[in-house]
Amino acid sequence: MRSITDAFHRLTLGAPWLVALLLLAVLGAAAWQAQYFKLDASADSLILEGDEDLAYFREIAAEFGTQDFLVVTYRPQDERGLFEDATLAHLKQLRDELAGLEFVDSVQSMLDVPLIQSPPTTLREIQREQRTLLDPGTDREMAKEEFRESPFYANLIMNQEATVTAILVNLKPDERAAELLDRRQQLRSMQREDSADFGEEEAAELARVEEAYGARKAQVQAELQRNISSVRELLEGYRDEAEIFLGGLPMISADMINFVSNDIATFGIGVALFILLLLAISFRRLRWVVIPSLVCAASCLATVGFLGLVDWRVTIVSSNFISLLLILSLSLTIHLVVRYRELHALHPQQSMPELVRGTIDSKFLPSVFTVLTTVVSFASLAVSGIRPVIDFGLMMTVGVCFSFVLCFLIFPSALARLSPGAPQPVEQQARNFTARVNSVLAALSERAPGTLMLAFVLVGGVAIAGMARLSVENRFIDYFHDSTEIHQGMLVIDRELGGTTPLDIILEPPQWFLEEQKELEEMDLPDLGGGGLTAESYWYNARNLRDLTEIHDYIDAQPETGKVLSMATTMRMLKILNEGEWPGDFMLSLIQRMAPDQIVENLFDPYMSEDGNRMRIALRVVDSDPDLRRNEFLTRIENGLIENFDLEPQQVHLTGMMVLYNNVMQSLYRSQAATLGVVFVAIGLMFLLLFGSPKMALIGIAPTVVAALSVLGMMGWLAIPLDIMTITIAAITIGIGVHDTIHYSYRFRDEVRERGYEGAISRSHMSVGRAMFYTTLVVTLGFSILVMSNFVPTIYFGLFTGVAMVFALIANLTLLPVLLKRFRPFPEGAAA
Repeated sequence: MRSITDAFHRLTLGAPWLVALLLLAVLGAAAWQAQYFKLDASADSLILEGDEDLAYFREIAAEFGTQDFLVVTYRPQDERGLFEDATLAHLKQLRDELAGLEFVDSVQSMLDVPLIQSPPTTLREIQREQRTLLDPGTDREMAKEEFRESPFYANLIMNQEATVTAILVNLKPDERAAELLDRRQQLRSMQREDSADFGEEEAAELARVEEAYGARKAQVQAELQRNISSVRELLEGYRDEAEIFLGGLPMISADMINFVSNDIATFGIGVALFILLLLAISFRRLRWVVIPSLVCAASCLATVGFLGLVDWRVTIVSSNFISLLLILSLSLTIHLVVRYRELHALHPQQSMPELVRGTIDSKFLPSVFTVLTTVVSFASLAVSGIRPVIDFGLMMTVGVCFSFVLCFLIFPSALARLSPGAPQPVEQQARNFTARVNSVLAALSERAPGTLMLAFVLVGGVAIAGMARLSVENRFIDYFHDSTEIHQGMLVIDRELGGTTPLDIILEPPQWFLEEQKELEEMDLPDLGGGGLTAESYWYNARNLRDLTEIHDYIDAQPETGKVLSMATTMRMLKILNEGEWPGDFMLSLIQRMAPDQIVENLFDPYMSEDGNRMRIALRVVDSDPDLRRNEFLTRIENGLIENFDLEPQQVHLTGMMVLYNNVMQSLYRSQAATLGVVFVAIGLMFLLLFGSPKMALIGIAPTVVAALSVLGMMGWLAIPLDIMTITIAAITIGIGVHDTIHYSYRFRDEVRERGYEGAISRSHMSVGRAMFYTTLVVTLGFSILVMSNFVPTIYFGLFTGVAMVFALIANLTLLPVLLKRFRPFPEGAAA
């Protein structure tokens, strides 16, 4: 080991120019690869890894022909009615311009949908011609009433007050991306099932498909951002006569890319400026501003370049990685700076190589273990099972490793040829603000250990009680400031046009029916004809469609649901056309065969499979409802259908973005305890390896346990739910907080070896305690910049992580020394 350290010192102190050349080459390569650094805010980036519901969701989407769409809400200004000539002309012009965009597949508005009661028409007449709002024979007053009362159009095309309408803009699908995605799913399924058909060729193909899909998705995402900008530019020209909002998942995806980009730039620059300012104020010497800044900048550049090289994309969850890397890199460097200044003050006659060597030798081993514990903390996020959270943990693991290597190369090499200069006297260091605060905390730890321990026990009890109140029931609309178009558009759609969050309920035929069909197929009977679909399918007949209508009404009656559409809606439209009579099997068979294409495409295809055996109930949930409890709602719907309508469990399937999002949230809740357990066990083992003491394995985790539980308990008491961002707070708290625990414990052991336990607390506080204070100050102020984000979870992430760091500092400077002195894990007078 000694020969390795000697070789390291010869390199960094004896040939700093060689280190500089090596670093310039590596960072130059990283800077080149940084151009390939990409962001990802697609739906794929917010899913549960290996979620079986995802495969089913894609199957249903393919079968029923769902596609990406935008929603444009339109409210006339100046008290103009929706049905006035000027308004309709303005709306028509907007619709036509939207339809003319090259990336738009089709546009649907109140001007385009067929009307059947304005005036009333019949099935025979509608087969010949479908009347729309702008047709000469349309009665506009009757049309207004139809839009308000129609089973299909009410709260979908227009709100009840006839003041807001919606334009549905269907986007052209990217067929190549869909093909690659389908093939990727097939190969992944074969791989997961350990299929005999999955060999080396398939593994190689999967790698090629993964790469091709990633590249195609990036291209599609870039095109989407340009397309959304084009739509916004077009809408801007119409806002002088109407209040217009843009909504829909593609718009949210594009905007979140912008949020991520802005957050990376804003917070990276903001934290960097804070670092420069705080370093200048704290150390008041140019070298202690420049060297830590070089370490931080090099760490971030190396990580960004690596992410670009391996095409590892940053999501909204990992958008704070630059800020975190800056802070973690600075934490490592500040401990070196403070230790160097301490040695310089104690040994002013030593040369620069001697001071640097002493600094590195005393801080290398604790720094190794702080990095290892941080890596374990971030790697534990893999327990969440959520792809962006997993990626965030792995990205930070890579970044922390880069920070450690670069810190221990740049710090000694940069100082190698400098003069030590005049040291700051120990007496002067003891009079500054950080020293006074640490002196007070040291005195408190020495004089009132029992009171401190009782206080922390009480804090822990309150925190655990708060954690019991934690939930994952958050509203997606609350993720965005009310000043953003996402929030405003979602609110209008949610309150006026039937809800925002899509949910599909798929009804299958019972098992006995499927078995009968299989037997008939095996019998190979001749086709007698004449029965049509109503005779062959399970659901598409008059009797079972009546049952479906009852199911539809049950779902519609739930307080959380907005607009509900299904074949029951279609049946009610057909009943109106059939002079109020419920269609029988013969008429249903006739309609299904002879209905105009537009009727089939709008009223049949989205809600019934081609064989009539699978029904889709499409509903939207009111996300802004403060009483919405997703998991309870989904469970109630599923159980209610089985119990109230005599359906078999395998007949009822819930799918859609709400189900996928709920799976993510429930996984967050379940994984929080597992994440903490993994981290604390791993950190305990780290302390056991570092100090060789079982007592230290327990003592060492105490401060970070208190800090992590305290911040989670606070969130519980404040009724702030866990989400994809705040789930990472505990791991980050532990990862950063344990830095200070290790450095303090290491210094405390050295003090005990040299002078015994008496006075070890005050001496440790006045040395390493100052570095701990500086790093916490930087972390807390750095994270406070996140309040500038447009993404509310990022704001909570910044605030609560900062609070957690303060908790960790207080625990490390009060609880930790009390435990160390009380349980005495280190022998006195041992050789250093």
